[in-house]
Amino acid sequence: MIREFAAGVGTLLRGFGLWRTRPRLLALGLIPAVIAFLVLAALLIPLGLSLGGITAWMTPFADGWIAGWRDALRVALGIVLFVAGAVLSGLVFTALTLTIGDPFYQRIWREVERELGGPEPTGETGFWSTVGEGLRLIVLGALVALLTLVLGLVPVVGGVLATVVGVLLSGRLLARELTGRAFDARGLSGDDRARLLASGRARVLGFGVAAQLCFLVPLGAVVTMPAAVAGSTMLARALSDRAADVATEAARHA
Repeated sequence: MIREFAAGVGTLLRGFGLWRTRPRLLALGLIPAVIAFLVLAALLIPLGLSLGGITAWMTPFADGWIAGWRDALRVALGIVLFVAGAVLSGLVFTALTLTIGDPFYQRIWREVERELGGPEPTGETGFWSTVGEGLRLIVLGALVALLTLVLGLVPVVGGVLATVVGVLLSGRLLARELTGRAFDARGLSGDDRARLLASGRARVLGFGVAAQLCFLVPLGAVVTMPAAVAGSTMLARALSDRAADVATEAARHA
């Protein structure tokens, strides 16, 4: 499991490697990423600046506490709120970027497929399908952010627990969304896609968590997004090829 998780992280690193070998290709993905980043920054920056007032409004019962304990509670709550907001913003960023930048990312993943060799999948993802997937990701992201917020209220360990769970769950959602185009091009149904992702659960999680952590770095999402699209294509190919090998081996012994 650890080896598979590391392989998922390595897949994202291979995507980053294209910044060295195919910089012009990945640079195409910067345009929609910058647009989405600016939109979300306009929402997150006011949230960060308002955390003091929000935490005070949420904890009126602490007004009469000793200053040290009151401030500690509100700082911890502020951190949890910001983590929940960051988790949600990472998924919203992905949905928004993939929707507005679909033509750019179509070109990136197709070029990666050609470099990987073998039969090139010819299917495409329709615009409304892309919008639907994006909305689904945002809704699920909101649920993850809510869970993160609730876990953050657990005494003592809440902050750490919320951060870990938030990154794991959002990373899983992120990987599923990013691999969607490569799977759609192969004509896979939702059930087939789910089975493939489940067959490489640790690898998928490693890829998604690594991408999500990169998204949390200031401006990291902009640089990471094109590499993540490339890496997710490699991930989808690896999972599909492994499933085909398993099916071939099973047929041979049948």
